Amino acid sequence: MNDGTERYEKEFFPSNYAGWRYCIEVKCSQALTPEFVKARITILGDSQHEESRRFASLYSHPWREQVLAWFQRAAAEV
Repeated sequence: MNDGTERYEKEFFPSNYAGWRYCIEVKCSQALTPEFVKARITILGDSQHEESRRFASLYSHPWREQVLAWFQRAAAEV
């Protein structure tokens, strides 16, 4: 790969928005469709939702907020 994305291949956790998109779209083979993005924003945006609480307990509340912000950015782009 010569497009600058090879560095994201080895990241355990994405270090920035581009790395996060690479993780979602390439590593996980998940298209960032408007429906998928909206569903994730709804869940992660509700701190009382069971899945959101589980995410925060596994990865931390600040990480949940960061991932939510990346989904919100993706929503503005799709």
